[in-house]
Amino acid sequence: MRILFTCRPAYGHLFPLLPLANAAKAAGHEVVFGTGEAFVPKVRELGFEAYRVGISIGDAEAEAKRRHGADAGFFDIGITMFAELLPRTTMADLRPLLPEVRPDLVVYEQSDVGTGALARQVGIPAVSLVIGRSMSPEVLAVAAERLAPLWGSLPADAMLGDACVDVWPDSVRDPGTAAVPKVFRMRPTPYDADVPLPPLPEDGFVYLTLGTVVFGATQVLRRAIHALARLGVDVLVALGPGDPAALGPVPENVRVAGFVPQAEVLKHAGLVVHHGGTGTVLGTLAAGLPQLILPQGADQFANAETLSALGAAKALVGDAIRIDAIEAAARELLAGPAARNIARGIAAEIAGMPAPARVLDDLVAWAS
Repeated sequence: MRILFTCRPAYGHLFPLLPLANAAKAAGHEVVFGTGEAFVPKVRELGFEAYRVGISIGDAEAEAKRRHGADAGFFDIGITMFAELLPRTTMADLRPLLPEVRPDLVVYEQSDVGTGALARQVGIPAVSLVIGRSMSPEVLAVAAERLAPLWGSLPADAMLGDACVDVWPDSVRDPGTAAVPKVFRMRPTPYDADVPLPPLPEDGFVYLTLGTVVFGATQVLRRAIHALARLGVDVLVALGPGDPAALGPVPENVRVAGFVPQAEVLKHAGLVVHHGGTGTVLGTLAAGLPQLILPQGADQFANAETLSALGAAKALVGDAIRIDAIEAAARELLAGPAARNIARGIAAEIAGMPAPARVLDDLVAWAS
């Protein structure tokens, strides 16, 4: 079978697709990727055929601000980006490629909705892969209105389509998948880029990251670094594509790295402090670790709220992200067993979910 995967050109959108794509390749299927120009070389380096499809989130944001004005609210900017600019450019680039690519199945990460709409138009089986939490019903209603002309007739969910791969375990499951007629449950499986494991502190250290999108929030990082350095334990900071020089001098018990193999790091950490991105949330839960979430945007606030309500994490938002507050929350999470015990229960749930190779078999059978 020939399978087309598509995503926005960003690590947090590409990496969730790779466990399925690698499983497909290992099973002998032909795998093709469509993504934005900046990530085409990266995907090819991973060993996949790749084509330029669509624009980046940054380009879409710039155009949306040009249309609405730079001071327009997130609602207007976001709807224009994700319900108009991104899907329309994806469809425009992908449509002439389909006769060449000839996919039997299409898998798109949930924000790349233009792929799902085009696949429906031309009659190719398509499934979305959940990479975050659903938009609020109010936002989704407006998005659905804008997306309706692209789909022809709206699917069960304007972003997820009529079929999706859901990686959330039951305890923290996003209710947004409830309306989707066909749901494939899949164990959240980390993809660690081929980077070396840095020298790690003694087991039980604090792992700090703001991911690959909001890694540039240096003020938040600096506060977190200086708060965590007070705990009397070592701290490992992963900056991803960020520049360590932007942090300035750091305390002696703090080590700064770029990209790290996060799943391996999590095997040795005692606490994770992060932005609330879905990949890090799920990876931390799978490792059975407590987490302190400092959300910066998108669905990170919803993730923080969900885990806090469950007792698996603590969260600090906006002006509450202060050095003293970070230190106090981290001390409580390190000292008390409650959050860790809840996380370990969810880790057991995750371990029991179907692996990507099994889900791939189900997808192939469904598409056939």
